[in-house]
Amino acid sequence: MIIVTGGAGYVGSHCVKELLKRGYEVGVVDNLCTGHRASVGKDARFFEGDIRDGEFMTKVFKESGAEAVIHFAACSLVGESMTDPLKYYNNNVHGTEVLLSSMLRADVDKIIFSSTAAVYGEAQTDMITEDIPKEPTNTYGETKLSMEKMMKWCDKAYGMRHVALRYFNVAGADPEGTIGEDHSPETHLIPIILQVPLKKREKLSIFGDDYPTPDGTCIRDYVHVCDLARAHAMALEHLIGGGKSDAFNLASGGGYSVKEMVEAAREVTGHPIPAEIQPRRAGDPARLVANASKVANALGFKPEKTSVKEIIADAWRWHSSHPNGFGV
Repeated sequence: MIIVTGGAGYVGSHCVKELLKRGYEVGVVDNLCTGHRASVGKDARFFEGDIRDGEFMTKVFKESGAEAVIHFAACSLVGESMTDPLKYYNNNVHGTEVLLSSMLRADVDKIIFSSTAAVYGEAQTDMITEDIPKEPTNTYGETKLSMEKMMKWCDKAYGMRHVALRYFNVAGADPEGTIGEDHSPETHLIPIILQVPLKKREKLSIFGDDYPTPDGTCIRDYVHVCDLARAHAMALEHLIGGGKSDAFNLASGGGYSVKEMVEAAREVTGHPIPAEIQPRRAGDPARLVANASKVANALGFKPEKTSVKEIIADAWRWHSSHPNGFGV
């Protein structure tokens, strides 16, 4: 069995669906603090609890006979991480320490880790590679980097191999429309854009149109959540096959500006989506695009859903049919 921590969350639930499709037995561990029980398919075994509870995690590993872990469980709001850093160190870093300790006791020696591009901070390069300096500019990124380092030392000490997957901008939803993004508060661009045609906000705010980019708005690298799920399964198979520990960027290797995203959403939804230019937000880099060649070479992973209209169309299918998320 593969244990997926945080498997009732946005990315975690898509990963669970991908693993089930590939024939794996899956156990989901989630405390439902931000996840949704309805996002976990009936074919996965559900363990409700907290990764910081060592007794609970030991019981999970004992009952499941786990072969490996895919670790999503973490607090992930950048703004909140700056106002309540101890919450992030407790949940993310301490939680991972308890998880790894429980794995060690149960002789589970493989873990795929949901990391983030936030470990790089404000990179001084347009195309971010995995080996550039790691200088996080927020507590969230700092805790994720600490978690990566913890796994590195666990590999050296205990032979516990890991793959850290550093996401850029995750977007979209399962094309079948059964699972998708449901955050409160929502901080991701595409769901926020789609709140306008859903009549949840009157207009979109674009923060800055004077950046050194073709249309003046920030450029970001978007990767479809289903591609992301597939990459986790491929990383798992890499470790099961005896592959060594490593870290990879997960992105499309291309970028779209905020204005391009809004225009694509207008075409997909048929709604005018009025937008208003606001002052820049502090710390927003003009362009964040990944060099994703390492994961392609090592795992053979390449994103299949690279059209921004397809990404937005899948998201729109989910949000329009579930305007209140899993609360419908």
